[in-house]
Amino acid sequence: MNMNPLHQLMNPRSIATVGAGNNPMKMGTLQALSIIKDGYNGKFYPIHPREETVIGHKAYHSVFDLPEVPDLAILIVPTDQVVPLLDDFGKLGTKYAVIITGGFKERGHQGKKLEDELLKIADTYGIRFLGPNCIGIINSQISLNMTVFPHPAKPGSLGLASQSGTYVTQTLSYLRRKGIRFSKAISVGNEANIDIIDALEYLGEDPDTKAIGLYIEGISDGRRFIDVAQKITPHKPVLAQYVGGSTAGARAGMSHTGSMAGPDILYEGIFRQAGIIRVDSIEDLYDHGWALATQPGLRGKRIGVVTNSGGPGSAIANSCDAGGLDVPLFSEKLQAELKKHIPSHAASINPVDMTFDLDAQVLSVVVPETVMKSGEVDGVILHGIMSTGYLRDKYPHIRELLGGVSLEMVLNRFPPDFTRAVSLPEKYKMPLIVSSFLDREDNYTSAYQDNDIPVFDGPEKAARAMLAMLQYKNIKERPAIGQPVLPEKSPVAAAILNQAMEKGQKSLDEYTAKKFLAAYDIPITGEKLAYAVDEAVQYAVSLGFPVAVKACSAEILHKTEKGLVFLNQKNEEDVRCSFTSIQAATAEETPVLISRMVSGVREFIAGTAEYPGFGPCVLFGLGGIFAEAMQDVTFRAAPLSIAESKEMLTDLKSQALLQSFRGMPEPDHMAIAGILQKLSFIVCLHPEISEIDVNPIIISDSAPIVADALIVLTNQQ
Repeated sequence: MNMNPLHQLMNPRSIATVGAGNNPMKMGTLQALSIIKDGYNGKFYPIHPREETVIGHKAYHSVFDLPEVPDLAILIVPTDQVVPLLDDFGKLGTKYAVIITGGFKERGHQGKKLEDELLKIADTYGIRFLGPNCIGIINSQISLNMTVFPHPAKPGSLGLASQSGTYVTQTLSYLRRKGIRFSKAISVGNEANIDIIDALEYLGEDPDTKAIGLYIEGISDGRRFIDVAQKITPHKPVLAQYVGGSTAGARAGMSHTGSMAGPDILYEGIFRQAGIIRVDSIEDLYDHGWALATQPGLRGKRIGVVTNSGGPGSAIANSCDAGGLDVPLFSEKLQAELKKHIPSHAASINPVDMTFDLDAQVLSVVVPETVMKSGEVDGVILHGIMSTGYLRDKYPHIRELLGGVSLEMVLNRFPPDFTRAVSLPEKYKMPLIVSSFLDREDNYTSAYQDNDIPVFDGPEKAARAMLAMLQYKNIKERPAIGQPVLPEKSPVAAAILNQAMEKGQKSLDEYTAKKFLAAYDIPITGEKLAYAVDEAVQYAVSLGFPVAVKACSAEILHKTEKGLVFLNQKNEEDVRCSFTSIQAATAEETPVLISRMVSGVREFIAGTAEYPGFGPCVLFGLGGIFAEAMQDVTFRAAPLSIAESKEMLTDLKSQALLQSFRGMPEPDHMAIAGILQKLSFIVCLHPEISEIDVNPIIISDSAPIVADALIVLTNQQ
């Protein structure tokens, strides 16, 4: 039996609504009208304390007057009425609710107390509910729309879960003009009971949903979010827009739905870990989601571009190439075949530029089909197909030349047959994406949209949609993630932490931190701890010059900035001078770490940190003294499989340094990934650790070696 509550909530046989009346200016009435007018065939029971009928339906004065226990209750009432009403429905036996009313945790402490009361009632009666502070749901398969805007009757294939109600309802007319239709849409509001992860899981299981869009202001259970998404994304594309990564975005999210946001760069890594395609705008969420929901998947990277104008063709080709798609030069055989159908001056190389040829059949069918069946492309982007839209605009200029024939006669004289044009994606199992500057007033635009072929109002937008399809192809083909299995806790490491905690330390010094890491087989530099200058010299000689000389104290966290690190000390005198300088600078007898210098110019950083909603996360990036300035890092939530660890290496802008570079050998990727995985295990095994900073990891020949480390302990108070 499926336990996700949305399977039942989204498919009610009967609905009771509290807050609907006969005043069309009231939100509750508008939502009731959407339920009734958009074709819902279940039973509808309005509850109103005074009216006898509501929108032509018999009204009931209280919950207990209803003729049966409704499957779903909708509450659109003043905030102070929500708690007692939910209690009444619970006593009656209703198990599902949508609470539209706001004024709960998004309003602060008092609102949070009210929301807690809702949860107690829900627990008492076994109620699952959406909201509060949401806009409702859409299930196009049963014509159920409980939002304030009308929804078209024809079912769609794009699912949406949103932490903003606007994107479930106010955009419906906008989407209708673009030919985009929801399968299901879910406004989660404050997520007090059912959250966006439940919605993601449900949409992943829904057979009518072919792609999923998420609008996110913050995630409260990051590990579950990743686990659910990783089960879905190998089989169904998921896209997300995240808006909580900036200070202003996080502030707005907190006041909007009470969402807890996190740094943008963290969510970037989490989406990659989950296999989710990130988009930058709500427009791309809808548009790219619709392309992925309706078009056959890309089997390769080769794109054919067909256009009636050079500029848009060049723009498409440029955007494709910049994003990782190929726009290959067509073979002589294919070019010869194309030249049979296009003007002599037209280009056939790819892009195929017909240069303002108005033969719509050639542009929409003959050329694209010739390209598709050639075997030389994996997808086609078509720009500039037009008919009635252009004729409408041009008619005032040509009316006299046509002898005054009416516009209607001109438009109806040669009615096109769109059957072949719109059947190409299914026939060749290949995505077709269209770009046109004409909207649904043009019959080609409307025909494509009505047959679930995406039409974009700009050539670059069409190319970016195809790039989203490439992203999903790569996600589907990435190695299986696998479930990480934590190792046994190291007794040596546990003893080190226990000793530090007993002393009340806030961190481990570098020497002890490295001993801790070595207990988990993380490679560290050879080193010894000296308490006197002669001891330091003796250790340097035994390790072999050159050496590094560093202050080593749990109280000194940033040694380089304080001038307490001396590198490439070449002889005994150098060691004596640096040891003396450290003692003078610290004004106390500070232990000094003598480390063998590691040769290598490529440096990386790794570490862990705690983030609300995600717990311990692992960082990897460009290291050394420029790490903070460059900010070339990526994140994943712990624990990590080895596949997830290896994937982090491909995220960096400076990933060329992780290949053979200027005569240097390719680093050992498995060894680096192993360090990242072990760090992820450490923070799961040892909750006493709040932060690990491993910087730098030096690539010596091809081996990664930890040259410095900092471990910060949790607050013990």
